[in-house]
Amino acid sequence: MFENLQERLGKTLKNISGRGRLTEDNIKDTLREVRMAFLEADVALPVVREFVKQVKERAVGIEVTKSLSPGQVFIKIVREELEKAMGEANEELSLNAQPPAVVMMAGLQGAGKTTSVGKLAKFLKERKKKSVLVVSADVYRPAAIKQLETLATEVDVEFFPSDISQKPVDIAQAAISHAKKKFIDVVLVDTAGRLHVDNDMMDEIKALHGAINPIETLFVVDAMTGQDAANTAKAFDEALPLTGVILTKTDGDARGGAALSIRHITGKPIKFMGVGERTDALEPFHPDRIASRILGMGDVLSLIEEVEMKVDKEQAEKVAKKVFKGDGFTLDDFADQLKQMKNMGGMMSMLDKLPGMQNIPDAVKGQMGDKTFIQMEAIISSMTKKERARPEIIKGSRKKRIAAGSGTQVQEINKLLKQFTQMQKMMKKMKGKGGMQKMMRGMKGMLPPGMMGGGGPKF
Repeated sequence: MFENLQERLGKTLKNISGRGRLTEDNIKDTLREVRMAFLEADVALPVVREFVKQVKERAVGIEVTKSLSPGQVFIKIVREELEKAMGEANEELSLNAQPPAVVMMAGLQGAGKTTSVGKLAKFLKERKKKSVLVVSADVYRPAAIKQLETLATEVDVEFFPSDISQKPVDIAQAAISHAKKKFIDVVLVDTAGRLHVDNDMMDEIKALHGAINPIETLFVVDAMTGQDAANTAKAFDEALPLTGVILTKTDGDARGGAALSIRHITGKPIKFMGVGERTDALEPFHPDRIASRILGMGDVLSLIEEVEMKVDKEQAEKVAKKVFKGDGFTLDDFADQLKQMKNMGGMMSMLDKLPGMQNIPDAVKGQMGDKTFIQMEAIISSMTKKERARPEIIKGSRKKRIAAGSGTQVQEINKLLKQFTQMQKMMKKMKGKGGMQKMMRGMKGMLPPGMMGGGGPKF
């Protein structure tokens, strides 16, 4: 998300960051560029006007004129105003209620409501240690009920059955009653969506809300619809007392208009964002971290949290001990590292959270996608145990056999072996005194400018 905005703002703010003095004129030029960048990102016009007004007031005010580096302070102001536009801090779900805490999901058809119910159930179960029951009150789409049942099985939470002959209110009340008897902490209620906002739909969802009185009413909206997402959220908020928003498909939205518009237009916080199709691809929405990403400063905190949750520490320790003992780094170890990265959403998801990402050329980014990882895994899987342990024996005929088995070309086999050899060399550098520093220096030489330090603005 925010690729286009990141690029435009990066160029604009770079010009002003080194200024020793800010004048009304050079601020005016920069703010015109910022305004255009926001409009191109499909940010709602009232949000753009308010943002530019606030930045201008602060930039020509006392806090910049008294600073030793006004250009840097200007960027700091832009960052703080971005945070303010998106809500300043993450607002967690309010689940402090007599169990079960009822959470109702609303939104248009196709926004990703049912998938988000599955993702949120997994999030609450694994990160918040809650017992969860999911139920579908969508009596218009039997496929939605079946989809939720499949997701519940996948994320290992309880599913309450329902069918199209029942009334939504009866379904939800029966599910809540069942949850009370079984001492379940949270009930997630999926509701019917429509292709557009209509009166019948609103009347039905209002009746359902009044009957079950949820502690949280979350509006699920597709980020790809830009500022329309904010307008739809406003229409729902006028009918229902929304408590927050889940922004879906943010991995496919390069503009970011929805994220920057929703809070201002609805007054409701974005609580989560969907960052992929997997059931664990749901992240709490942190405005401060998102503002850092927009300005090319990365989001190292989210990356650390992801590593904490998704990396198999025992396996990582085993590989580290092996390397330190001098037993070498094999293709099996390499395949294991690829799996760990895939668990974290792939290399691009990780790199996206590092400072200076906007400096990486598109050609390099293209080599870091999920497709490349899947291909590399397929190549290693097509090798024999002996070949994985001793890659130096992989010559002509073996390469052809591996290429045929993995559906790739011999050039791809050569490329993987070359990357593996480079990684092996780096691992060897880790042994002995100052090993980690040597390895980091080696990595810095292999990466494009802007990575491993020196990417985004500093202040």
